[in-house]
Amino acid sequence: MTDILMPALSPTMEEGTLAKWLVKEGDTIKAGDVIAEIETDKATMEVEAVDEGVVEAILVEAGTENVKVNALIAKLAGE
Repeated sequence: MTDILMPALSPTMEEGTLAKWLVKEGDTIKAGDVIAEIETDKATMEVEAVDEGVVEAILVEAGTENVKVNALIAKLAGE
């Protein structure tokens, strides 16, 4: 099981909005796949998967604001 955490998009970022999931539970992903979009007050950034596996659980719904950096946002089941 791999935890997917809210990324820090800049050194000063403390929280952001999980704008959109580009994957759903049950999807198989590989490293480099774009899995979500995160919005800050400055930009919208794509989040890439760092591991491969199956999206087991999405824990933060799309549109959720004020998600803290390093908060658990999803779980990945390993191969």
